[in-house]
Order: sequence, then structure tokens, then C-alpha cells
Amino acid sequence: MVTLGVDAHKEIHVAVAVDERGRLLGSWEGPNAESAWQEILSWGSQWNERQWGIEGSGNYGHGLAQYLVKAGETVYEVNPRLTAQARRRARKQDKNDRLDAQAVARVVLRDTPDLPLVVVEDEAAALDVMNRERDRLKSQIDRLRNQLHNRLFMVDPEYRKTYSNLAKLETLRELEQYTPPVVTPVTKARASDVRRVASSLRLFMEQIAELTKEIEELARARYSQLTEIQGVGQLTAGALAGILGTRDFAAEDQFATYGGASPIETSSAGRVRHRLNRGGNRRLNRILHSIALTQWNCKGDGHEYIERRMKEGKSWLESMRALKRFIARAVWRLWQQHYAREVQHLA
Repeated sequence: MVTLGVDAHKEIHVAVAVDERGRLLGSWEGPNAESAWQEILSWGSQWNERQWGIEGSGNYGHGLAQYLVKAGETVYEVNPRLTAQARRRARKQDKNDRLDAQAVARVVLRDTPDLPLVVVEDEAAALDVMNRERDRLKSQIDRLRNQLHNRLFMVDPEYRKTYSNLAKLETLRELEQYTPPVVTPVTKARASDVRRVASSLRLFMEQIAELTKEIEELARARYSQLTEIQGVGQLTAGALAGILGTRDFAAEDQFATYGGASPIETSSAGRVRHRLNRGGNRRLNRILHSIALTQWNCKGDGHEYIERRMKEGKSWLESMRALKRFIARAVWRLWQQHYAREVQHLA
């Protein structure tokens, strides 16, 4: 089996082929364009048994990854953290595109059972795009809201008495007509700045509300079975489906590892301990953590589980990590049931 690793960039892709012992067999370099994707596939076809690993299959390597998958190739998604670790373990610490591609290939050789397969995009991929855009809008909203607080304070230190909640659209509409309490050339300029920031913030908030509604409607129509888990609403179900539907996880432990929900054992002197797994997809890890917090706060089965583990001598953090692992298992099993129903429907 030959493994081909691809270091994907905005303008170019660099690929290398290694044998089962990680020895270099050949390399390829070309532009990030469909004509070059055909060329790289032709180059890789010289080896009958092959598998691909792409760093950035959801970013700069997205087009190539989808092209290869549609052509029937086996393509694994490789997390940049894993390739960084592979480079640190290398005898030579040099860094260039070819060495990065070689590191990708060696990650696939070493961690194939734990890596998700890239699959052909469907409606779940649309959810993934929508959720990424929603995350971007949330970041913009937080930034603009902080700016607005600062601008208002510079004009009127007691502005909170009138404008206490900048998360309301009504408040922002009022601020779009804002006038300073004391009119001077400086306060007029700052008031104009307040009006511009308030207008931009309102626009982003309206966009995120519309996008949230679209995500929830699509999740309710196709992926509502995920809401059987306590702490998973339609919005969270849409986020989970976006991640699950664009990758193929062969087993639930593979899914848990990808989400950084597999605690790492650090036992010593007969005392069993686990620490936080800082690897995996941090978006997925954040979702699983949010679900676990909701279960803890809602006094349900998750709350009872954590209390039981704490009575056994585990810390609250260790118990939460264990709960996240169980949640990952539940999510994966429900997704497998959904996938089985989809296959049966198509048949």
C-alpha cells in the first residue's frame, strides 16, 4: 500500500508518495486548480494500491479532496496538529512543503484507524458551511459590541443608564440615531462613530438570526434524532450533523478521538488518572463540552453520573471528561441509526 500525503496551499499543492515503511517514492507539485487535480490523480495512479492524506481537506485542500473522493479514491483528513507533531519527531528539523507533505503521509501510515475519511458532500456539508459562517458572525458581533461599549463610554460614561443592553435590536436602532448629551466637535465625531458601529452590529445580528433559523429548519427536517440527547437542541444538532456528515467515522472511538473527547490516561503508583485531550477538532470538542455542561446544570442523568464519579474519588473535571466521552458515544450511535435509515430509504 502506497500512501500519498498532500500539503495543501491556496496557490499550490505539494504531494509525496511513501511506502509502508515511510520511505519516499516520489513527489509532485502543481497549482491548486482542477486541471492540476486531474494531473495529481494521474500521477498517483501509477501505484495500484494507494491511499491519500490531505491536510486542509476542509480548507485549501477542499477542492482536491472532493475531486479524489468522487473519483473513488480513499482520502483521509489529517489534522495540522498531527503533522506538526510528526515534524517535531523527525530526525531533521527542516521545514518545507515537501517535508510537510511527507509528514502528512506518515501520519496516515501511523494513525489510519483514528483518521476520518473524507466523503462526498451532501446536505450535511451545507450545514457545516452554515455553522462556520455563524461562528464567524458571532466573532464579528462580539468584536463590534465591545467597540460600541467603548465608543459610548468615550462620549458618555453613564451611557448604561439609557442603553443597558446592546444585544437588543431595538437598542441598536435607537443608537443609529444617537446624539451626544454635550455637543462639541469631538463628541459629534464620536457620536457619528457610535451610529456607524451600531448600524454594522444590527446588520450582523439580523444576519445571524436569519442563518440560525435556516440551520434549525434543516436540522429539524433531517437530523432531529440527535435531539434525543439531553442538551442537544436543533441548532446543536445542525452543528453536529455538519461535522458528522462531511466525514466518515468507522467507529465511535474514532469519533471520540477526533473530537478530543478521549481522556488521556496519566496513571501512576497504582492511582488511575486521566488528563484533558487537547487534540482533535476543537469545534466538535466545544460542542460536546457545551452538551456536558447543560446535562450537569439540568440535574438529569449526566448530573447523576458526575456526582457518582466524584464519590468514587474523581475530580469534577475528570468526571466531566468521562461524561463527554459517553456523550460522544451516544452522538455516534444516533448518527449510525440515521445513516442506516437513509440507506434503507434509498434502497
